[in-house]
Amino acid sequence: MLPLEAFPAQVTENIRYGDTDRQGHVNNAVYATYFESGRVDLLHDSLPLLEASGCQFVIARLIVDYLREMHWPGTPVIGTGVLALGRSSATLRQAVFQDGICTAIAENVIVLMDMKTRRATELPEMIRSDFERLKLAAGS
Repeated sequence: MLPLEAFPAQVTENIRYGDTDRQGHVNNAVYATYFESGRVDLLHDSLPLLEASGCQFVIARLIVDYLREMHWPGTPVIGTGVLALGRSSATLRQAVFQDGICTAIAENVIVLMDMKTRRATELPEMIRSDFERLKLAAGS
């Protein structure tokens, strides 16, 4: 399991009371929103440039492992890093931490899509080099 410091991109969220369910813990579906916040934070600098070029990232896959409960109130931190790069995609590893304890991990694949053709398109060299800078250490 990776510590929070291993993730090159980090964002903090607030647990809302409405994020909890009948069991009193954060509902499993809310984690997908936390992971989205982490992805958007990682991509934020690249998004305006990509949108200007007629491309956007879409999520193609999300796998979540729930490790511990989270409770309200709290301010979880979402860590995000790049695991691997494909021709038109990036595989991300993410983790949610509350009070320094990892509560869930995710692996997801994002694909660069041409907005006109609605098809995958090759990652531009500029994005590829940004993703290389945000890669997690080997064996992560």
